[in-house]
Amino acid sequence: MTTIATLHSLFLNCSSVSTDTRKIEKDSLFVALKGENFDANTFAKEALEKGAKFVIIDNPNYKIDERTLLVEDSLIALQELAKYHRAYLGLPIIALTGSNGKTTTKELIHAVLSKKYNTLATIGNLNNHIGVPLTLLRFTKETEIGIVEMGANHQKEIEFLCEIAQPDYGYITNFGKAHLEGFGGVEGVIKGKSEMYDYLRNNEKIVFINLDDAIQKEKATGIKQFSFGLNESKVDVKIDKVEANPMVKITYNNHTINSHLIGIYNANNINAAITIGNYFKVSDEQIKDAIENYIPENNRSQLLQKNGNEIILDAYNANPSSMSAAITNFIQLEHNHKIAVLGDMFELGEESLSEHEKIIALLISESNITTYFIGKYFYANQVQNSHINFFENFENFATFFKENQPKESLILIKGSRGMALEKTLELI
Repeated sequence: MTTIATLHSLFLNCSSVSTDTRKIEKDSLFVALKGENFDANTFAKEALEKGAKFVIIDNPNYKIDERTLLVEDSLIALQELAKYHRAYLGLPIIALTGSNGKTTTKELIHAVLSKKYNTLATIGNLNNHIGVPLTLLRFTKETEIGIVEMGANHQKEIEFLCEIAQPDYGYITNFGKAHLEGFGGVEGVIKGKSEMYDYLRNNEKIVFINLDDAIQKEKATGIKQFSFGLNESKVDVKIDKVEANPMVKITYNNHTINSHLIGIYNANNINAAITIGNYFKVSDEQIKDAIENYIPENNRSQLLQKNGNEIILDAYNANPSSMSAAITNFIQLEHNHKIAVLGDMFELGEESLSEHEKIIALLISESNITTYFIGKYFYANQVQNSHINFFENFENFATFFKENQPKESLILIKGSRGMALEKTLELI
């Protein structure tokens, strides 16, 4: 069997790490992982033919020559290699998790810190037991600060990811109603996400904290803190004013930042980036420039124009907390004709029907908003209302929507990833 130390010395001579033969780079290290419906050991030969320098395998039947590196378990080897590499580099690492806003906050922090440091961050949302190791293995001796996003849908997952990444700093965006099925309810979400606090506390590291969040204040006790807040006076970074109409505008330390992010729910994502930039001595002018030049993409809080309509596209994902925040923000926006296209929220377990019912209740009395609810959970809760329509699936909605085209409207589109509601754009 190949040791982790040997793997690491060979990895240092590779261009990158890959787990997908469709994305092999020349001189890369290919890791043959297994899943329910695949075994990448069978692609070892193909990976080498496509340019991989070495291949990590865990089935001796696929050993070809000295370029195939046999280990007990390829996934564990990937995770241990990442942990070894993290210790080898010794660079400061910021980890972040939370129910909503992880990826946007990560991108904002990256934009701010990149003004002063050679910074690398998680690509997209590669934030699980495979994505975190792959992120760590992208860091090099030239990387001055690493930013690692961590996702979880059950307890002990953040604890495990922290043991791999060994962060020096941590930030939890919030605790909301996401992955209730896996976590076992909201209390389970809080307990699971707080595993990051446990790691920081036990290892005498530093937490970035929003002191306006009562749960963060309670759960982060006993950890060295660097704080921000709008309503708290005893903070390291005081946020003076927050506005959103529809773009978020932040005022702090005699600076006003006009962002390209929609909705008051994005304010703390920006505030966290301001705070972390402040901690790492990025100037206020550089922080302002970084945030004002950050443009959201990938269906996250994007403001688009199409055929005379303004569209708030927030279709990357949804849970009861983020859906409620998006609706609350949409209600307060001024426009003569508003339309909400809202899709089912997944992974809510036994709470699913009741949580969808609560979302419907938010819009029952909003007669100036024409709402289209799409999906079986919303459909199961349908009510008779002149400005609310229910569709069991996207196909039924599409048929109706094509015959009832919006004109000069402000349209909110939001739903879980599995609903893929960005398809609505094709209908407008």
